[in-house]
Amino acid sequence: MMDSTFASSKTAFEISLGLTGVLSLWLGIMKIGEKGGVVNVLARLLSPVFVKLFPDIPKGHPVTGSIFMNIAANMLGLDNAATPLGLKAMEQLQELNPKKDTATNPMIMFLVLNTSGLTLIPISIMVYRAQMSAAQPTDIFIPILLATFFSTLAGVIITSLYQKINLLKFGDSDRWIRC
Repeated sequence: MMDSTFASSKTAFEISLGLTGVLSLWLGIMKIGEKGGVVNVLARLLSPVFVKLFPDIPKGHPVTGSIFMNIAANMLGLDNAATPLGLKAMEQLQELNPKKDTATNPMIMFLVLNTSGLTLIPISIMVYRAQMSAAQPTDIFIPILLATFFSTLAGVIITSLYQKINLLKFGDSDRWIRC
């Protein structure tokens, strides 16, 4: 039992050490992108989607950037890096909340997006698999992409129906009439 405890501790340390390097690399790339303006450009490109999904957030509010950074970290499979960004976004959403003891529609939509976690590049999982000597650490790429795409799509559709957000209509009359 003692041998397995020490062996497990050694494996956990090696995995965390490998993840630290990968997380540092991608967080550094995200920071460079943020400082270089790439993040702002991407946020502007995706703003029509964000305006559609978060109609109750005032245009140009800083929370949009925090939400974008969290979703970008999740898309890169950097779950540990996404957590502080998500907490910051939720804190900023709480500032917009008139009823502090009740979650707002933007909070719920953000939570759904964060939980469903669309992952384009599952970096953390590929690192785990490489460290555990998987024959093909990247063979989970397509299954993870499909699973997270459909979970995100289902979450967005269900939440939009509940919040009466018309995802198919564009223009100023984006909201359905509330009953």
